[in-house]
Amino acid sequence: MDKIVTKLFGEIGVDEDKIIKFPDGIIGFGNLKNFLLIHDSEKKDGIVTWLQSIEEPGFAIPAIDPLIVKEDYNPVVEDELLGSIGEITDEEIFVLVTLKVPSDIKNMTVNLKAPIVINPNTKKGCQILTDNEEYPIRYPIYDILQAMKKEGE
Repeated sequence: MDKIVTKLFGEIGVDEDKIIKFPDGIIGFGNLKNFLLIHDSEKKDGIVTWLQSIEEPGFAIPAIDPLIVKEDYNPVVEDELLGSIGEITDEEIFVLVTLKVPSDIKNMTVNLKAPIVINPNTKKGCQILTDNEEYPIRYPIYDILQAMKKEGE
């Protein structure tokens, strides 16, 4: 098992079987093609998953399941956009949206316009742009998460 030293997680092992390959990279970072999914296990709600780059250990993107903040999230996606990650079914698809946490946490948003889609069978992923007008690039989620937190108490 190889190891990398990351900015956020320190030294971590890189198990070849756990690498998610993005043949086309991700939007804005087309040169980064290999990632690990790291789950925030220290928090009991554990909703944040990190996409940790293997090529650039200082680069990690926080992401969450879009259904946590938008229960009816169901973007229209052209099948050819998913061609690079292999055949998938609704039961096998794993979708994440990137999370942006600015210095004022109340302005936290997710990008519903460009979800990350992962095929767990092929361990390949891609980031796509949806055709849905109702899904913004910056969807505010602070109040949604606070309401969920109160419900859980």
